[in-house]
Amino acid sequence: MRWRASGNTRRSALRLLARPALLRPLEALETHGVRYVVIGGIAAIAQGYPLTTHDLDVTPDRNTENLERLARALRDLGVRLRVARGPAVEFPMDASFLGEAASWTFETNEGLSFDVLFEPAGTAGYSDLAQDAVALDLGEGLVAKVASLRDLIRMKQAAGRPKDLAQIPALLATLEEARARGE
Repeated sequence: MRWRASGNTRRSALRLLARPALLRPLEALETHGVRYVVIGGIAAIAQGYPLTTHDLDVTPDRNTENLERLARALRDLGVRLRVARGPAVEFPMDASFLGEAASWTFETNEGLSFDVLFEPAGTAGYSDLAQDAVALDLGEGLVAKVASLRDLIRMKQAAGRPKDLAQIPALLATLEEARARGE
């Protein structure tokens, strides 16, 4: 079910028009009625974080029906599985197989890295993140649930990698700016 802009929907700080490839996977998820939350760099940028990114990360609901919808969306996108060495490889999109892994790293036909993480560090997955997610208009009429800045900070802290920990001060500053704007 596609999210519609409403009085509770904020316009995102994200400017995806320069990279419409970032919207296509989300459009496919919406078209197929996949329940998901956008996480990672896109979620932070959408809320004003001064970061650049060239990939997309989502956390979908792991229930059987949603996995079926996710598999259909991924097939429609023609994603391939990213591997450590070499080009991405074709991959059979089977819903039950998708749900058995903690995460998947895909590449779209346009070369976009598109990652699916069922339980990002420090979270219990979709149901946990959806509670505090924010519906944002990401541009071109696409409204999606985006992980809250608080949840993004929690994920970075739990991951504990130097690159994640280095982003926490700017995420905290972005959170304070959002609070000052009444968001």
